[in-house]
Amino acid sequence: MATVRAAGIRGFAGVVRGLGADPAPLVRAAGLDTAVLDHDDVPIADWRLAALLQHSAERLDCPDLGLRMAARHDLDTLGPLAALLANCRTGADALAATERYLAVHSDALSVDRIADPDGRPGVTALRYRQTRAGPRPVQATDAGIGFLHRAMRRLFGGDYGLIDVRLGYRPTADPGAYLRFFGAPVRFGAPESLLRVPDELLTRPVAGAREELRDRAESYLRIILPGADDMIGRIRAVVGESLDFGPVPIEVLSHRLALHPRTLQRRLARLGTTYAGIVDDVRRDRARLFLTGTRLPFHHVSARLGFAEQATFSRACHRWWGVPPRRVRAPGSRIVGLSQVSGG
Repeated sequence: MATVRAAGIRGFAGVVRGLGADPAPLVRAAGLDTAVLDHDDVPIADWRLAALLQHSAERLDCPDLGLRMAARHDLDTLGPLAALLANCRTGADALAATERYLAVHSDALSVDRIADPDGRPGVTALRYRQTRAGPRPVQATDAGIGFLHRAMRRLFGGDYGLIDVRLGYRPTADPGAYLRFFGAPVRFGAPESLLRVPDELLTRPVAGAREELRDRAESYLRIILPGADDMIGRIRAVVGESLDFGPVPIEVLSHRLALHPRTLQRRLARLGTTYAGIVDDVRRDRARLFLTGTRLPFHHVSARLGFAEQATFSRACHRWWGVPPRRVRAPGSRIVGLSQVSGG
């Protein structure tokens, strides 16, 4: 099932309220939980998102709903990918990063470079498309290619050289709305949806990019990149970085890995483990580090491990090692295997 992070409908509630309506009934009518309005990392089936936007546009008599949503999106809609793109060296670097890591945000979409459909020298085309076969959803595509345009403005400045826009469908909104949004000519009913831009954009430096931030962002994305070999290692890394706030829900984790939760659970079962088991292992390893290598108070250690109460942490220590936290920390104590602590 192809999905999009709920960040893809960021701004939906504001647009709908601005039209005098309540977004919650529209969301529920599309078969979605209203949590998608407040939590960016909730995965949404791409067809449900498209249906939500299409139905809402018709119900509210707002044919430019997708463009209105795009106007409210910024680069941070892409979550962890945004940090990498904002610090890429050039346009070509940013495009390569998008092609490689966009699945972290959505495995339903793709952006790539193709030859200019008009064959004009010095011009290239950035193609935006959905990976699932079927009719092009007008509102969802408007929102998506509109966001691509805004991302280009963010990376290269307001006037990044957009020549024109090609859309693979007939508009439901006034063509003037597209002209105002893109600030360039728009042709409808084209074979594909794309932005035509100058070739030199690919060699243009990204404004304000910092090499060290780029490297850090890519290191993180490599951990959660779909298809990486070490599934358990990737999960441990994600759990470890978020543990202070409690383990990430498996639905959020599975979306970061571009997998359906049930697919993730099946893969872990084949590896002889579970998500809960990995979380428990990470907590145990962190607990051992905090208790034997620091003097943090026990209630701080409990919080750093994402436990709601210190008593829950104490019970976990008994389960891991058969003794309370104070015995693990006692001078001369050492952990033997995973089940006991004995005096040194």
